[in-house]
Amino acid sequence: MAVVFLTITPIGTATPSVSRYVAGVQRILQRSGLVHQLTAMGTIIEGDLDAILGVVREMHEAPFHEGAVRVSTLLKIDDRRDKEHSIARKMRSVEEKLGGPG
Repeated sequence: MAVVFLTITPIGTATPSVSRYVAGVQRILQRSGLVHQLTAMGTIIEGDLDAILGVVREMHEAPFHEGAVRVSTLLKIDDRRDKEHSIARKMRSVEEKLGGPG
């Protein structure tokens, strides 16, 4: 299973605010059924890499359909195949080393 960090930035828009574009790509991700977590600086997605890449392509195209003239997409892939690999497990591993949550 892969864990992916993604940012999609529309460029060439009428305003510096990108929240409406973020909402648009998040709707696509929600429809996909993939496990994901929105953060203040990007989105984390987990699942089958082929499924994720297909959805990322659709998400990348969305700002163009909303009037952006340029889109910059940053994709970071962590693909581990030797044991369970998920957002929750990665967080748990760090929390355990910190002595527990909070």
